[in-house]
Amino acid sequence: MTPTSNADWSTPEGLKAIKEAVAATIPGWQPPTAYAVGLSSASSSPEPEFPHINAPGGAHNLPGVILAKVLGHDGSTATIDLTAAQLESAVATLAPAEACTTVEHPNLAAWRHVLGELRSNPARTAYAVYVGDLDDPVTSEADAALRTHL
Repeated sequence: MTPTSNADWSTPEGLKAIKEAVAATIPGWQPPTAYAVGLSSASSSPEPEFPHINAPGGAHNLPGVILAKVLGHDGSTATIDLTAAQLESAVATLAPAEACTTVEHPNLAAWRHVLGELRSNPARTAYAVYVGDLDDPVTSEADAALRTHL
């Protein structure tokens, strides 16, 4: 997936334009209040792991749009199983954003961590959790766990 052919990945303004261009290609897209990529626990604890959470008011919206595009999701409240191939696609699509050195890229670091965990322990599962509105019904245990971190 190529967000735009003449995209400027090196500036915050360019990243914002890319986000808007990708979002415009997602039918019904609504920016979520919060989102994260989660990973099933590696221990006996049922608590999922969220290496990075995009909380309400956060500035990192491009990753959520790119992930939604890969998943065919509209940003509404949902928990979506995430394959390693889908996450690899999202990482590859978002990686050019690292050219912008004036902002941090915590989602890329978190997604790469999740990919490493999936590769080293095939019993673990990953998922994307989107919370469209905090008043929406909880969609899964992972959604409930994410909301407790907010």
